[in-house]
Amino acid sequence: MELIQLIIGGVATGCVYGLVALGFVLIYKATEGVNFAQGDMMMLGAFVALGLVNADYWALPFIPGVILAAAIMGGVGYGVDRFVVRQIFGQPQFALVILTIAMGFVFRFAAGAIWGFTPLVLETPFAGKSLHFGGVIIGYEDLVTIIVTGLLTLGLWLFFQYTRIGLAAQAASQNQMAAYIVGVPVRRINSTIWALSGVVSTIAGVLYASKGAIDPNIGLLGIKAFAAAVIGGFGSLPGALLGGILIGVVEPVAARYLPGGISQMSPYIIMLAVLVTRPNGLFAQIYAKKV
Repeated sequence: MELIQLIIGGVATGCVYGLVALGFVLIYKATEGVNFAQGDMMMLGAFVALGLVNADYWALPFIPGVILAAAIMGGVGYGVDRFVVRQIFGQPQFALVILTIAMGFVFRFAAGAIWGFTPLVLETPFAGKSLHFGGVIIGYEDLVTIIVTGLLTLGLWLFFQYTRIGLAAQAASQNQMAAYIVGVPVRRINSTIWALSGVVSTIAGVLYASKGAIDPNIGLLGIKAFAAAVIGGFGSLPGALLGGILIGVVEPVAARYLPGGISQMSPYIIMLAVLVTRPNGLFAQIYAKKV
């Protein structure tokens, strides 16, 4: 029963890692760039939702507050691409790496300046509620996290497979110049994907905040999410989710049954093993790229 309990909690935590990893994959699928501020966008989205929902702030109903927070962070994502990332268009990918790392520090400082650095708790309608199956206890927050993550991953996969915007984003990723020549609005598509990444990050932040207190430093969770994206394979939405779940399950099990310190290293040990044996990730989608 103890192992089952650890696995259930690990799956829920892994779903949060997977959602942040989805943000990495979304931007990579559209631009072949990596946004290292993804974890800090999750953190900022969680604080925006807290500011809208908590009784000490705007005290909006939970669902409308979360939807409004997602819309705000969608606007932030769109603005980041439109007014910041677009200015380094044509520069080496290393420039985007440095830029997004710097943005992460800015987001962290902004959250601390507005909400402080003391841990805060997001008020949710399912806090403290749980289901009991024999000796196993499943918190409502874990159940909601798993369900929402599964639905969101399916929705994003369908979006990229069957919508014009999703297909256009993949075309732009393959060859931006060719896509532009045939009429794909590459810049607008990229900004839309950044906005979608902001929405996904906000949902991840809300789900993470429903499980405990938050502070501006939770953005560092993005490092584990990056490992999840690498393990699953950049470009694979289901792979990002499964990579996150793998890390989420291994961490608590390693903390309980293995020597101290192994659980903190486990995501990166798994990532290293995957890079050595399957450099493209466990669930990578490899396509021939036309140049």
